[in-house]
Amino acid sequence: MLNIPPKVTPRAFARLAEINAGAANPRALRVAVEGGGCSGFQYDLKLEDTPAEDDLVLEGGGERVLIDPVSLPFLENAVIDFTDELIGARFVVQNPNATSSCGCGISFSM
Repeated sequence: MLNIPPKVTPRAFARLAEINAGAANPRALRVAVEGGGCSGFQYDLKLEDTPAEDDLVLEGGGERVLIDPVSLPFLENAVIDFTDELIGARFVVQNPNATSSCGCGISFSM
């Protein structure tokens, strides 16, 4: 059981709302952790139509973020945000459990 579940910022929910604006079937953002990447683990972020039965569903502003039970321990106390910077706009995970991360921000180690 998680002590502190991940959080999603209002900015991330707002970006999801922009993505889903006018969509007949709004999609949820799935945040998963997989083995691989240059630091050992990597985030897999994608849009999905429906949650799995065992997903943690985080909701805000009518939008949803999905996290599978295998990824949950890696995302304890993490913050899922959206940034729009000179290098690009993207969803990011600020993870206090990561001991190091790659410059790309997608790969990390624990």
